[in-house]
Amino acid sequence: MSDQAEGRPVAASAIREHIYKVFPNDMNSNATVFGGMVMATIDRISLVVAERHSGRVCVTVSVDDIHFLAPARTGETLIFSASCNRAWGSSMEIGCRVKAEDSMSGEQRHIVSAYSTFVALDDDHKPVTVRPVRPETDIERRRYDEAALRRDARLKHAKALEKLRGGQG
Repeated sequence: MSDQAEGRPVAASAIREHIYKVFPNDMNSNATVFGGMVMATIDRISLVVAERHSGRVCVTVSVDDIHFLAPARTGETLIFSASCNRAWGSSMEIGCRVKAEDSMSGEQRHIVSAYSTFVALDDDHKPVTVRPVRPETDIERRRYDEAALRRDARLKHAKALEKLRGGQG
């Protein structure tokens, strides 16, 4: 826990509510919000969180999970929230949650969850070490612990692929 004590609080870099009003040009052929637009917005918002946390230019290394749980429709408002769940060396896991809101009734639905990995870069575009994350709430501590499980699964998966490919990449 000493790493956490020296780390940066989650709230210092989090984005609590990025609002996006859905218009007809945001629709796919199924008359629901185009998933690619949602994914691009998640990537941009998550990048801001990574750069706020690290104080460095960051790049997306992977999108580990993106779960579309429910559709959003024309006229709804999308509410994006993102935070840095954990950091290791130069990499950080950023979690993003998207809700759809009926602006008239105030009813909200959780529609997307995503987890991305970003790496901070120095002035020579090389990975640079970032400060740890300091979770302060029960939810932040749960996300911190879950991030370790997702990272372990990513590393195990990468090793299995490397073995299967015989080190050929």
